[in-house]
Amino acid sequence: MAQVEIGFGAVIPHVTNEIQEFIKRGAGIGTPDEVDVAIVEIGGTVGDIESLPFLEAVRQMSLRAGPNQAAFVHLSYLPWIAAAGELKTKPTQHTAQKLREIGIQADALLCRADRPIPEEERAKISLFSNVPEWGVISMWDVDTIYKVPRMLHEQGLDGLICDKLRINTPPAKLQRWDDLVHEVEHPQHEVTIAMVGKYVDLSDSYKSLNEALRHAGMKNHARVKIDYIDSETIEPDNVSRLAKYDAILVPGGFGQRGVEGKICAARFARENKIPYLGICLGMQVATIEYARNVAGLKDANSTEFDASTPTPVIALITEWKDADGSIKVRNENSDLGGTMRLGAQSSDVQPGTLAHSIYGDVVTERHRHRYEANVNYLDQLRKAGLVISALTQREQLTEIVELPKALHPWYMGVQFHPEFKSTPWGGHPLFIAFVEAALVHQGVEKTSLKVVA
Repeated sequence: MAQVEIGFGAVIPHVTNEIQEFIKRGAGIGTPDEVDVAIVEIGGTVGDIESLPFLEAVRQMSLRAGPNQAAFVHLSYLPWIAAAGELKTKPTQHTAQKLREIGIQADALLCRADRPIPEEERAKISLFSNVPEWGVISMWDVDTIYKVPRMLHEQGLDGLICDKLRINTPPAKLQRWDDLVHEVEHPQHEVTIAMVGKYVDLSDSYKSLNEALRHAGMKNHARVKIDYIDSETIEPDNVSRLAKYDAILVPGGFGQRGVEGKICAARFARENKIPYLGICLGMQVATIEYARNVAGLKDANSTEFDASTPTPVIALITEWKDADGSIKVRNENSDLGGTMRLGAQSSDVQPGTLAHSIYGDVVTERHRHRYEANVNYLDQLRKAGLVISALTQREQLTEIVELPKALHPWYMGVQFHPEFKSTPWGGHPLFIAFVEAALVHQGVEKTSLKVVA
């Protein structure tokens, strides 16, 4: 019998070496794509065994790189103790001490709190963490994250890091961040969008979607309010509560729970001409709803929810080309995560459609799903009036469905995840168009809407 002993906190060199190589690959070291600065974030808590190999790896890496080739910025939290009426600095002192025990001296401490940190508290943190006082940065709660860059700049964090790395840079230009803050604080309109999903108990489940909608709101000079509605609570006898919203969005998800509520929401939006955007599963439920209630396919369903459905308008495809060009094969018994259609793929967009007015001739978006619209039912759906406005270039799989303007002012479902490509400055054309449609539905004259370039 072999006896194996592993000491607590032991770090295997092969692991730390691979972490360093991974960072180098990400930074393109030794390739034409090599970057000037690589930002590496290490999550977790200093002192926990889970993060120890990563901290040891970056300690070694900074030593090997030499002086002024690495800067360590450490994030800590200062709790406000209401009973004592003060911010407590001990947790920050302790975490900085644990970091030094590992062999890392922080160059800057970002001190999170619900309020600005008084100068005397910053001085105390500096003294007991061995970080110069100008490196103790106060990060208090703000009403929009877009205020954070200026907050950090005014305390000199960017200059500190550039000095440490010996980088000569021109003065920071933060006007575009200031412009974002202005848009957030001075909206000309407000829309309320119902997000009908199954993971609404934790709103961060839809974090990317939330931000994409807010980006689109800023591009339309509008504040976007999102009401999260549990799709399990939506039924035909109460779906009319969605009538008060300016638009309805049904996001992605997996499994049967809450699907019928999403289908109800899609039908209500279609019949009442409320702007509708379905993403991933949201597109599939819109397709199922249309098949059942318009195309005459009463038993239409997805094999994800009913494996024996006689009318599988949504089904599992068995072969497709992945983003890297490799052919992937799967079946109903395949591993769930390993058989998704993942990554960016391009599709041709039909001229004269709503999708074409948004994307042009080709749409390239990212994917994360297993089930697809069944090609065997597309002709029946088209004859019933559903527009299949985008198909993948190789397999001819459905990427976008919509209703013609004659039937609905703005109704679209997409198989991909456009939220992953939205940015605060550019937004995303699909979400910008969706929020604009919500404003028009609300009664704002389209001619008065001027999207920010």
